[in-house]
Amino acid sequence: MEFMNIVRVKVKQDHMDEYMQLNEEFPIYEGQKMSRLVKTGDNTFCYVGIWESEDAIAAQRDAMIEGLDKMRHTLEEISPDLGVTDPVSGPVVIAK
Repeated sequence: MEFMNIVRVKVKQDHMDEYMQLNEEFPIYEGQKMSRLVKTGDNTFCYVGIWESEDAIAAQRDAMIEGLDKMRHTLEEISPDLGVTDPVSGPVVIAK
């Protein structure tokens, strides 16, 4: 069953170019079928990934966190509870 992850972020205005460049350098991970970065506002984005399975994304979690750590300084805090990312994930239940 396909599995998706979605991560919402808010980018510091003066770090937009660096954030975009770091995202260009992000790899497609083993087990990942698709990766998209969606601009949802002036400085807000959602990263969307589709994976072969929950096990596939779990196997790449450390590598994804390592990539995020390289860009963490470009992100604004969303809230004290969330920090700089608002991640969600789950199985795809309808695909058309």
